[in-house]
Parts: sequence; structure tokens; C-alpha cells
Amino acid sequence: MQLDKENMKKIRWLIAFAVLLYLGVQNLDIIINTAQVLLGFLFPFIVGFGIAFILNVPMKFIEHHLFGKALKQEKKSARKLARPVSLILAICFVICLVVIVMLVVVPELAATFVSIGKRIEENIPVFQKWLDSMSGNNPEIVKWTQSLDIDPGKMIDSVLAVLKSGVNNIVSSTVSITMGLLSTAMNVSIGFVFACYILLQKEKLQQQIKKAMYAMFPEKPVRYMEHVWKLANRIFSSFITGQCIEAVILGSMFFVSMTILRFPYAMLVGILIAFTALIPVFGGIIGCWVAFFLILMVSPVKAVLFLGLFLILQQIEGNLIYPHVVGGSVGLPSIWVLVAVTLGGSLMGIVGMLIFIPLISVIYTLFREWVYARLEKKQLVL
Repeated sequence: MQLDKENMKKIRWLIAFAVLLYLGVQNLDIIINTAQVLLGFLFPFIVGFGIAFILNVPMKFIEHHLFGKALKQEKKSARKLARPVSLILAICFVICLVVIVMLVVVPELAATFVSIGKRIEENIPVFQKWLDSMSGNNPEIVKWTQSLDIDPGKMIDSVLAVLKSGVNNIVSSTVSITMGLLSTAMNVSIGFVFACYILLQKEKLQQQIKKAMYAMFPEKPVRYMEHVWKLANRIFSSFITGQCIEAVILGSMFFVSMTILRFPYAMLVGILIAFTALIPVFGGIIGCWVAFFLILMVSPVKAVLFLGLFLILQQIEGNLIYPHVVGGSVGLPSIWVLVAVTLGGSLMGIVGMLIFIPLISVIYTLFREWVYARLEKKQLVL
């Protein structure tokens, strides 16, 4: 290798990278602590970016359909009002959605748990009689069943005694939890304000970031980063929109069909299925078994029939609704969807399941572009 100017520059960069890597490995604890501190400072802004990304989807829809014609005609009043009005309507839409869900789900869940508790208490004597009939003439089993003293009042007294004995720990835990909730609420509030600023001036911010990137870095990598950003924005937006529409349709199908067939908890199960359907692959299964348990407490026969209804509606959703609503917007093969859901769930829980599918899709698309570019460069057709 000739030691010309270009190669010397590469060697210098390689030596600098090796030195930084060595120092990083030697001071790994300091780097981790510094990263945690920085993450704590940046957390409200990360939350703000997340809120802005989610609110941007309904805001764009409202702006396009409510002010689209006026913006095309370049009316000054429309330009001034379009963005703030669309943002306010998008925020109101999300708040109304959350309030409606809370007003429907929370009372229904409370009534359901009270009903389940009463049914368990009523069926305890039946369970004891069943044990007596099954035991036959076995005196030991008869004696054991008769000795069962399951009194809900005594259970509550025992629980209260345990709570009283640990009152100091409970108070300290409550204080720490309250402080954590206040800190989280403050971070979310700062993030929300930051998200509003981003959405109100997103075009201007994009232009400023673009100018700064072109000023600091070479043109070719900046163009590629711009391509990656546009691809990621399109895939994430399409995935979120498609998943939400598909979840609403599936929840509505369960609500209507269960109401017609007179299944219990039709509204609760419909909302539950709609929310769990946001989790790809495993969400519907989770919602199915929770709903099956709730219906089982009312009628075992209807619980079994509900499994049949679930399989039918799941097939309709998987073969007809999902391909047309979500379609190929993500562009990820089924095997990689399963890998993304499993990996995201193990690393970040439910949030990871939602994030990793479009994230893996972006990586998959970029890798496919690189492969095809390399094949074209080598003039290979496979």
C-alpha cells in the first residue's frame, strides 16, 4: 500500500478510532454513568419526539382534508390557521379517545371483578359438595373437605393484618412512587410542550437541520441519511396508521358479532381486542384468552363458543382486512415479523413489539437496496 495523502488520512482515522475504543473499554463504567445522566437530561425531549410522531399522523390527516383546498390556493388565512387548528383538533381527538376508553373500560372492569368475586364466593359450597361426592367413602378426604374453612371475611382480615404489619414499608414505597409519578408527569409535560413546538414548525426545523447537516458533513452521506429518514418516516407512519385502523375494525367486528349473538361483556371484549390487536402476532391471542376467562365466569358454554367466534373473525381479519388495510406498507416478510416481535418484546416489552417491526423493516429495506446495488455493480443477475 502506498503511503499517499489519502491512505495516510485513513490510517490516522483508524489509529484515532483504536485509541478511543481502548479508552472506552478501560473506562466503561464512567461511559455508562455518563450515558445514563445524559439520557436523564434528554428523556423529556425523547418523549416529545415520540408524542410529536404520534400526533403528526392525525394532524396531517386533518390538515389535508380540512385545509387541503385552501392551502393549494395559497390563501394566507389558511396558512396561518391550518397548522394550529389541525394540531388542536388532533390533541382533542386523542384526549377524547382516551377518555371514552377510560369511561367504558374502567367501570366495566370494576363490575367484572366484583361479579367474579361474588361467583367464586357462591361456588365455594358447591365445590365442597363436589369434593364430598367424588371422595365417596374415603374418610380422610371427607375430613379434609369438611375442614376447609374458606371465609372471605377472614381472608380480608388476614390481608389487612399483613398490610398493617408492613405499614412503614408501604408509606416509604408510596412516597417513592409518588415522587416517581411526579417526575414522570413533569417529563411528559415538558415533552408535550416540546412536541407542540416541533409540530407547529416542523418544516422550518427540517430545513434548519438539513442545512446544518450539509454544512458539517460531506454531501453523499447526508443525502443517504436523508433517504433513510424519509424511508423510516414513511414506514413508521404507515405502520401506525394501518395498525390503528385494523385494530378499530377488529374490535368493532367482535362488539357487533358478540352483541348479535348475546355474548356477555361485548363492549369490554371489543375494546380489549382492539387494544391487544395493536400488538402484532401475539396481541390477538392475549386478548382472546383474557376474554375467554371473563366469559367463562358467566357461562362455560358461551366461552367455548367464543373461541370458535374468535377463530372465524381472526381468519377474516388475517386474510381479508389486514392485507388491504396495512398491506405491504411495512414490506417485511412474515418470518422477520416474528423475529422483530420476539426481539422487541424481550428487550422493551410491548413498546418494543410495536417499534421493532417498522425498525427491522427499515433495516431490511436498506440492506436489500445495498444488496441490489452490489449485484448491479458486479453485473450479476440472480
